[in-house]
Amino acid sequence: MTTKNSNKVSSQLNQVLADLQVVYQNLRTMHWLVQGPQFHQLHKLYEEMYNQTAETIDEVAERVLMLGQVPLHTYADYLKVAKVEVVTQVPKGLESLKTALENQQYLLNGYRELISLASENSDEGTVALASELIASTEKRIWMLGATLS
Repeated sequence: MTTKNSNKVSSQLNQVLADLQVVYQNLRTMHWLVQGPQFHQLHKLYEEMYNQTAETIDEVAERVLMLGQVPLHTYADYLKVAKVEVVTQVPKGLESLKTALENQQYLLNGYRELISLASENSDEGTVALASELIASTEKRIWMLGATLS
């Protein structure tokens, strides 16, 4: 892969990284502020999800480094680049899951864009990472959707 191609893939990885950082903080916010009859279930679920997201953030940032680029690393940069909406209000109970589901669906689209760009640029390492992220996110979306049904 050429430097020009690695720059394209790294740019998309940084987009994913910024979006993940906002999703991470959204999950922390929902974990802290959720209320209602499902409090215990949702409090635990959001904690599991933000811990998984933190691991993904690390994998994505390290992939940017492997491509010889610098990952975004300041909150100011994340907020400039991220397209995910910051959660400022947390609806009660299961209504908060809708936000989590929307965030996961957005991330899935970003992972699909990443895998397409990485494939076009013969970046098998990023393809493998994106493939894993797609599979785990699809499962999470399915589980959140089933909970909301």
